[in-house]
Amino acid sequence: MNRSQPVLTTALYAAMRRPVGRSRTVWRFRFGLILARLLSAGLCLALPSFLFDLPCRGGQLVFEKTTPYHHIRVIDDNGYRLLCFDDAFETQISLENPVQGHFEYTQYFHMPWLWNTQLTQVLMIGLGGGSTQTAFAHYYPELKVETAEIDPSVIQVARDYFHFQESDRQKATPVDGRMFLRQSTGRYDLIILDAYIHGRYGASIPQHLATKEFFELGRQHLNPTNGILAYNVIGTINGWGPNIVGAIHRTLKSVFPQVYLFPCRTSQNVVLLATTARVNADLSALQQRASLLVQSGRISLPGFLDSLQQFRSQPPLNSLTCPILTDDYAPVEGLSAETAARNSK
Repeated sequence: MNRSQPVLTTALYAAMRRPVGRSRTVWRFRFGLILARLLSAGLCLALPSFLFDLPCRGGQLVFEKTTPYHHIRVIDDNGYRLLCFDDAFETQISLENPVQGHFEYTQYFHMPWLWNTQLTQVLMIGLGGGSTQTAFAHYYPELKVETAEIDPSVIQVARDYFHFQESDRQKATPVDGRMFLRQSTGRYDLIILDAYIHGRYGASIPQHLATKEFFELGRQHLNPTNGILAYNVIGTINGWGPNIVGAIHRTLKSVFPQVYLFPCRTSQNVVLLATTARVNADLSALQQRASLLVQSGRISLPGFLDSLQQFRSQPPLNSLTCPILTDDYAPVEGLSAETAARNSK
């Protein structure tokens, strides 16, 4: 973020972090600018708190429920169905075709095919509306996908409103992701993390799913030759939230030989890929492999080749100054808040 521009609070940013169609994105941007100016001028102290989750209040409310983990809402808006947890959008699908219309960051969960063209076993921690699970079932029907989702109500909402279908190859278990791994004897080619909770600064990563000890546990359950761990992080490499991205990157690098980044173009998300493969990936070689996978018909996902253009092999500039997160010290909320405070100076 340019320091000459007004700075949004992290709570407001969480409410606006993922664009939802062009008209909604424009509205949210204008709303953000107005509140940002009020915030920077100190004039919004008396604003009612419900204004800060207005981006989740548009459209037609289809379903609403409060659970021990989330305030869940399902909203239909402008041809899309959206899942909202508290003040943040979690999932988007097209009402016309549930395999389409997903948030951009989910595209990068398909990039692991470039490191292991023989994926067979996948574990996802965090279900949301199940858009990634639905896409995997559609494009890779032979894959076995297990999902650990801590909130049973989220699993039911995904079934009832987002076309998530369980089968012999698609299972969802209501359990904490770390507890699932601790009790599991399985070995996976790919582990995907897309789990968020609502904290005092807005949506944040659960601390126990962001530490060195957790990543070591994950690595023990990965294919030792070419296993991949993919992690969705809200932030950017050089703009908003570089501290949290840098800290996750440095923590992953303390456990895995190689860590890569895929920053989104249309939202404040970065997908990090950590691999057990020791050889550093070369973009040219990845592009050749991607072309072969598409030409052979193994990968039919639209935009697969284009998504590879976001590949970054260099760490965030500040990663060495960020802490390695541990079970004893994992200030994931504070890292996000610290970034906003520093940019406001």
